[in-house]
Amino acid sequence: MSDLTNGPSKKRPFNLKTFLSKLGAGSSSEYKKGQLIFAQGAPAGAVFYVQRGKVKLTVVSQQGKEAVIAILGPGDFFGEGSLAGQLVRMSTAAGISECTILTLERDIVVRLLQDEPAFSELFLAHLLARNSRIEEDLVDQLFNSSEKRLARVLLLLANFGKEGKPEKVVPKISQETLASIVGTTRSRVSFFMNRFRKLGFIHYNGGLEVHSSLLHVVLHD
Repeated sequence: MSDLTNGPSKKRPFNLKTFLSKLGAGSSSEYKKGQLIFAQGAPAGAVFYVQRGKVKLTVVSQQGKEAVIAILGPGDFFGEGSLAGQLVRMSTAAGISECTILTLERDIVVRLLQDEPAFSELFLAHLLARNSRIEEDLVDQLFNSSEKRLARVLLLLANFGKEGKPEKVVPKISQETLASIVGTTRSRVSFFMNRFRKLGFIHYNGGLEVHSSLLHVVLHD
């Protein structure tokens, strides 16, 4: 019902941490920068949720080549392959900053999806966003230059395009990691980062600051 004095009532945003604490489900753990959350090939029996910080997912080929497949931030789930029957982890997850991770056992997630519409809505929104991100990444790799791909990665790390206020200062991340995400060499990443800095799109001030003007690189043909 609307309040005639204050206008229409607004739906409160769903707070997963509060919701789960009431149910007594899930447990939060603190991870240091670089600390392993799970390793490729380890048993898969839980789903994880990023409450704070940044996490990277990497895979290693049989030839020993490593690739970064995702950078995740607050509000992202990962490890959901266990819900689809995966018995072992297909990737490695580690913090790229100090982070707080909520762990949900597979059986708990299955029950919540069946019995709790608010949780199901949140989880479905995550899956749809993840699917869109994968499609965008594929198009990015197929059609865009390494310079545009690097610019897009930096903007994503700073949360441009996501709900909430973008974060100018992105987590400290090595040029080797950026090269792995972009699919180019470290020397090329260094070249483009210097170019972005000279153009005023980024600058260093106790950390890497990314400005919205970097969008010009992504949008320019």
